[in-house]
Amino acid sequence: MITSLIFRSLDRGAIAFLVTLAAIGILVPVLNLWVPASSPFHLSSYFVALFGKYLCYAILALSIDLIWGYCGILSLGHGAFFALGGYAMGMYLMRQIGSRGVYANPILPDFMVFLNWPELPVYWYGFQHFPYALLMVVLVPGVLAFVFGWFAFRSRVTGVYLSIITQALTFALMLGFFRNNFGFGGNNGLTDFKDILGFNVQAPGTRAGLFISSTVALMLGFVICRVIVSSKFGKVLVAIRDAEARTRFLGYRVEAYKLLVFTLSACMAGVAGALYVPQVGIINPSEFSPANSIEAVIWVAVGGRGTLTGAVLGAVLVNYGKTYFTSGVLAPYWLFVLGGLFVLVTLLLPRGIVGTVHHWWGEWQARRRAAASERAAVPDPAPRAAE
Repeated sequence: MITSLIFRSLDRGAIAFLVTLAAIGILVPVLNLWVPASSPFHLSSYFVALFGKYLCYAILALSIDLIWGYCGILSLGHGAFFALGGYAMGMYLMRQIGSRGVYANPILPDFMVFLNWPELPVYWYGFQHFPYALLMVVLVPGVLAFVFGWFAFRSRVTGVYLSIITQALTFALMLGFFRNNFGFGGNNGLTDFKDILGFNVQAPGTRAGLFISSTVALMLGFVICRVIVSSKFGKVLVAIRDAEARTRFLGYRVEAYKLLVFTLSACMAGVAGALYVPQVGIINPSEFSPANSIEAVIWVAVGGRGTLTGAVLGAVLVNYGKTYFTSGVLAPYWLFVLGGLFVLVTLLLPRGIVGTVHHWWGEWQARRRAAASERAAVPDPAPRAAE
């Protein structure tokens, strides 16, 4: 049943996209681990970690596209769910350090020893176990999104007002996590990770494994989103996006649909954050910054809102551009480049890159069918009579 539903939701483009991701997930670790460093085909561990980070951003963009592109919910605070998933994974990684920290305390992380915390806070219990940490990666963002969405959607807060409230949510969390007495490392956050599941996080093999995990998570997230938007549930989401009042008048419980998809999107963002942290080696309150959430929305707009593949492509392209522009003399001008890119896309490519390609392809196909119909409608000339 589930398998048939998945195959029905995947068209040729989606299958090609998944095959491409699978090829990348296999090829990049192979070129990193088994190709000699002297070979021109060798990929460095830095490259693996960098593009692993891009894949995590792609999952975040996918979660935003699910609610914005298909349900019309513009969240300017989705970075909060991303950061909460990252902190959940960071807490697990901190518990794995044990006595190898600077203060050699087998229970308390170094920042708690430095701040003279007498004992481990209750909310840190259980994070020494990986399954518990994985549960929190999904549960914490999901519960926050459910509670927030319950009040926001039942109050019928929509449009720019909802966007402002989501931005206020992530800003409030950022201020809270900056406080030292919050129990999450304050301004410095969580860092100096050693192991994950007993493997050194800095080892090339571990980095390759995290890259593969990020690729698999992106593929699963894409399939889940594809199944949703291709189903009757997805058709209702599109109806809510295009005419919420009319959809409610038809008898659909609009708030329930929005709450479910918003919660699922937050869980996806939490998974992205959890995969992000061990690859970059740090998580701090700056990840809650509203600017990060706005930037993620720009990824989706550039790639193509409501296309799924466009969200992934936009996240990778924009972040690759960010890496390029912030590593030289152009570094002070990156924000101008990003803002200019958003303006140009809005004015010249309002459907985004992938959305514009789909539109052009559809127009070309329509013209081709129209030309074929005209040729079929023209009768063959009657044969001339024999003289």
